Amino acid sequence: MPLFLQEPQIHESAQGPRVTPAAGRTAPTPRPVPGPRSAATPRPGRPVPGPARPTPPAQRADPAPTPAPAPAPVAPTSAPSRPENRSAPRLQLIPAPAGGALDAAEEAVDLLLESGRAPGDILVLTTGEQHPWAAHELSFGDVAYWAQQDAGDDVFFADASAVDRAKPRPVVVVAVNGDAGDTVARALPVARDRAAALLIVCGDPQTINSALGAAV
Repeated sequence: MPLFLQEPQIHESAQGPRVTPAAGRTAPTPRPVPGPRSAATPRPGRPVPGPARPTPPAQRADPAPTPAPAPAPVAPTSAPSRPENRSAPRLQLIPAPAGGALDAAEEAVDLLLESGRAPGDILVLTTGEQHPWAAHELSFGDVAYWAQQDAGDDVFFADASAVDRAKPRPVVVVAVNGDAGDTVARALPVARDRAAALLIVCGDPQTINSALGAAV
């Protein structure tokens, strides 16, 4: 009977002891062995070195600036027209009784402001009772009161008897609200001189015409 050679069988017990992980625990993952750090690998916390910044080329000297062409000669123009006579402002008369002249003057100021006039362009004079604003400001002293006129940033109200101290403004509004005597006769011509562009007079037309005369 022929004999067949059989490979030797290795029993399980001969392969060495098998290590079984404990229940509930994970087998540790083997850590790689750290190799040598290359020069391209940065240290923790340091940026990766980039390529070297190229050296800028040498700056060339700026060429000499090109001179600008000479302006073409301007042909002479005709002489400018003569400016208008500023000594004669435009006159506007608003008929009103003496008791309503101040209200008419305030309405005129409101219309001027609504039309775009700056508050500092307007001076208001009263021939009778002072405007409440002027009476209030004068209670703080004469110097502080007239300093507001010098500031020129708001409408200024003054008594017509002090018209000589009033400075010229583009628009002067006069309220003939009383004292139809010498004060009106003296204040209106001066107010006309203080007005650079427009003079508005609120009051009785006959009294105003008598004070201004042929200038009305």
